[in-house]
Amino acid sequence: MFTGIVEELGEVTAVETLDDASRFRLRGPVVTQGAKHGDSIAVNGVCLTVVEHEGDEFTADVMAETLKRSSLGALTVGSRVNLERPMVADGRFGGHIVQGHVDGTGTIVGRTPSENWEIVRISLPAELARYVVEKGSITVDGVSLTVVEAGADHFTVSLIPTTLALTTLGHKQPGDPVNLEVDVIAKYVERLLGTREVTR
Repeated sequence: MFTGIVEELGEVTAVETLDDASRFRLRGPVVTQGAKHGDSIAVNGVCLTVVEHEGDEFTADVMAETLKRSSLGALTVGSRVNLERPMVADGRFGGHIVQGHVDGTGTIVGRTPSENWEIVRISLPAELARYVVEKGSITVDGVSLTVVEAGADHFTVSLIPTTLALTTLGHKQPGDPVNLEVDVIAKYVERLLGTREVTR
């Protein structure tokens, strides 16, 4: 489990295209500390498994299903990525419950800068809109954020200088894709309430 608090901005150093998957090599001096084969690392909000680890780089295989459902297929050598290791049992819960299971992708629609923050508008797939509420949590490219405005086909978030400086969201431009993971608690509640309706 992750919390959506990005530990560092990493970089894609190699991409190998396979028959039904891709293998990425990524650089991340912080997240590779103590890393070993089989460990999990979230890359732009997608939970990936470490295949190999050498120095400050690691490789991870991304299957076709993940490439289809996320924006990882758009990564190229030199792309910056948000990296986070799983939360440890005695760690601080800084963000919200993030599984690293992307629900869909959105697109940066617009950016409105202010003196001390920036409002970013992101398109929202219709099937995810019911899970996004004002002041609720959402994960964008692995970053735990609070929803400012929730519309039928979009939502907005307010980014503080730290988020702009230390994550990819400070560099994304209108038209760029982003990975979205909605709050899993909302999905469980919906399923439980639906089951209760059926059994009445």
